[in-house]
Amino acid sequence: MSDWVEACTAGDIDEEDVMRFDHAGRTYAIYRSPDDEYFATDGLCSHEKVHLADGLVMDDIIECPKHNGRFNYKTGDARGAPVCINLKTYPAKVDAGKVLIQVG
Repeated sequence: MSDWVEACTAGDIDEEDVMRFDHAGRTYAIYRSPDDEYFATDGLCSHEKVHLADGLVMDDIIECPKHNGRFNYKTGDARGAPVCINLKTYPAKVDAGKVLIQVG
């Protein structure tokens, strides 16, 4: 069974931005798209385990702050060297002003 957990409030993340969320020993990255949609991925880069929340968001791309590898945060697809392993994505939704992600 998968559980929905509260990651933050919708207003905690600016449009085209990312924030870190830690839960049950895991780190997630929560994104707000320019279209005001919310997405979630693993919070660490698949290349060298750097926190993606410190990276730069442009459209639907998160750029890792260490080596500038890029991922599509909507799909998890690795989009630029040196990253070649996709990120795991998690369903996200807004309910009563709170951003929830489905973990597990």
